[in-house]
Amino acid sequence: MNMIEREKTYLAKYLPEGLKNCRSKEIVDIYIPASEEHPMLRIRNNGDAYEMTKKTPVSGSDSSEQTEYTILLTLQEFKTLESVEGKRVQKDRYYYDYKGRTAEIDIFGGDLNGLVEVDFEFDNSEEKDTFDMPDFCLADVTQEKAFAGGMLSGKKYADIEKDLARYKYIPLTI
Repeated sequence: MNMIEREKTYLAKYLPEGLKNCRSKEIVDIYIPASEEHPMLRIRNNGDAYEMTKKTPVSGSDSSEQTEYTILLTLQEFKTLESVEGKRVQKDRYYYDYKGRTAEIDIFGGDLNGLVEVDFEFDNSEEKDTFDMPDFCLADVTQEKAFAGGMLSGKKYADIEKDLARYKYIPLTI
């Protein structure tokens, strides 16, 4: 499966009211190879589904529009690939309705406990470019390499505190 993903990523300022009541699922991402600073290949346990994905910017270094290549995996394929050395990230994803759009609110666990990112996906560039940041968001970090999934993988909260401090980010938990 090959598609263009148009997305904006924000740091959360606070958790919106009613989030606990929203549909959610646990996600485990493993980025490979572990030897790369910013691995682009990811295997994912996505609730009860499994996939392998590679994302690359459509143009230059613009992270808001990426070509996404995804292969659905069986549990057995995922388990086999999971044994490859990679960098892990665990998060709970909540699907929150915001003005007719779905906010994917990722509450990171494990070593990144306290980090909360909010993603919005768009059907076209115009929607993406004219979207106003919600009040529960602190800053647009779409173009900030430090907050990309592959860069966060394998890190601890202390490793990104300096990047978060630039935005006066306060750790959040549900």
